[in-house]
Amino acid sequence: MEGGQQSADKTEFTECWRRSIQSPYIMRLALSAGIGGLLFGYDTGVISGALLYIRDDFEQVDKKTWLQETIVSMAVAGAIIGAAFGGWMNDKLGRKKTLLMADVVFFLGAIVMAAAPAPWVILIGRILVGLGVGMASMTAPLYISEASPAKIRGALVSINSFLVTGGQFLSYLINLAFTRAPGTWRWMLGVAGVPALVQFILMLSLPESPRWLYRQSKEDEAKQILSKILLANEVEEEIKLMRESIETEKAEEGLIGQNLGQKLKGALANEVIRRALYAGIIVQVTQQFVGINTVMYYSPTIVQFAGIASNSTALALSLVTSGLNAFGSILSMLFVDRFGRRKLMLVSMIGIIVCLVALSVIFNLAAHHSPTISNKDTLSFGANSTCQAYTKTPNFSSWNCMQCLQAECAFCSSSSGEFHPGACLASSKSVRGVCHEHHRVWFSQGCPSRIGILAVGLLGLYILAYSPGMGTVPWVLNSEIYPLRFRGLGGGIAAVFNWCSNLIVSESFLSMTKALGSSGTFLLFAGFSFLGLLAIYMLVPETKGLQFEEVEKLLQKGFRPFPFDKKKEDNKEKELKQQGVV
Repeated sequence: MEGGQQSADKTEFTECWRRSIQSPYIMRLALSAGIGGLLFGYDTGVISGALLYIRDDFEQVDKKTWLQETIVSMAVAGAIIGAAFGGWMNDKLGRKKTLLMADVVFFLGAIVMAAAPAPWVILIGRILVGLGVGMASMTAPLYISEASPAKIRGALVSINSFLVTGGQFLSYLINLAFTRAPGTWRWMLGVAGVPALVQFILMLSLPESPRWLYRQSKEDEAKQILSKILLANEVEEEIKLMRESIETEKAEEGLIGQNLGQKLKGALANEVIRRALYAGIIVQVTQQFVGINTVMYYSPTIVQFAGIASNSTALALSLVTSGLNAFGSILSMLFVDRFGRRKLMLVSMIGIIVCLVALSVIFNLAAHHSPTISNKDTLSFGANSTCQAYTKTPNFSSWNCMQCLQAECAFCSSSSGEFHPGACLASSKSVRGVCHEHHRVWFSQGCPSRIGILAVGLLGLYILAYSPGMGTVPWVLNSEIYPLRFRGLGGGIAAVFNWCSNLIVSESFLSMTKALGSSGTFLLFAGFSFLGLLAIYMLVPETKGLQFEEVEKLLQKGFRPFPFDKKKEDNKEKELKQQGVV
């Protein structure tokens, strides 16, 4: 087949386990490096639960939406810097040293957050954790990819993505475990240092990437590591391919120079690298603009938007969504090379769009059918407890729970039941305490709704659509689409775009829900997802089963999807006719 692809009669996942039994060293490398993905996932998930309790401890955090967004987003800001420097560090210092440094920075950040006496100290810890996550997020898949046989590369890199979702699932378990412990959120954030410490110890005994070593003229070391990873008859062929690739790179380096500025200029001037960057950046940006990390960062809050008031119940339901995310990653390991990277992403995007539109409809219905406000019930709590916006409005009789929450007040449910008319009260700790004293339920994030559980179900379907495709494949694609000489730089650039997109989405999510409502926000994500689907279809080629050198040849030819490929074939046929070949 074109590009050297072979039809797969078994999944790469099955082949992966067969090779791992023959050479356990491969799985040891992948799992040890994949803890970098676990750090990434744990940090994404843990803040969603910790934020509920940080708000309880610090009233300024509870009152200020922008401060909640900043606590979440500071890790993303740190990750942008970490990913930017991580690309350079990977090429200069190697994959192993970059991962070790990421572990140290992440560990320090976890300790700072756990001991934070004030919100601004939490922000410092979040930045440090973000630096570590940014370096690890693009280094771990790169290290695994370069230490993997081509036939099982996709499945092994998918292990990193599985550990990302596993980290998220673990974070929700930890969150639930500490809901009743003294210092709740401090334990939740502090435990993050444990996997960083474990990876640091494991990585000390593992080698550097064989491709990076060969690039540094350490041929014997590279060959020794390859002999542990590859079958005996594959080692010489791999060495030959690396030699040819690196000779070409060194010839090009003589023309473009080796410092970062010259290398970046040379990359952008190279048509192959530009095409690789188009594909790599598009999938990374799309991964964020489908809204997934807002779901993971704010999952308990979204569950509360659906009308489930209890913190612990919201966390428990978030655990289910996180478990589905991990399950989806296993599906990706099974199918990433049976169906291919491109097809898996396209199918995933269609499912995401359908789920986001359905979520928008459900949240819209829930908003329009929320319980009404009882004027008598509201005034019974006293003037100081009543929502000021409610008392000043001329048409208070038409208010419902959703309008109360939009006025930055809270809904105290009726003693007759959550779905009966209740009170619109000032959103403060003291008033919440009074509401609880009357054995009523306090709603400050979402209104009680009979269809709220349906929204949670759709949230689960959305994650199942996302995880096997857009959750895993962008990292697989970015670990294999760049030529070796630009792999650290290309992966770093794409990771920076990923984290910048993450920052934009996570920093604006709560503000968007206030301005547009939950329904409008999910509909906006559906629009972004549709644009992402078109971009992936137009610009992202299939790299399934290809050697790194074959991917480079594929990019040299250029990629055009149906129906544009037909035009390309017609032009080629016309040229051949003119030359008298046909």
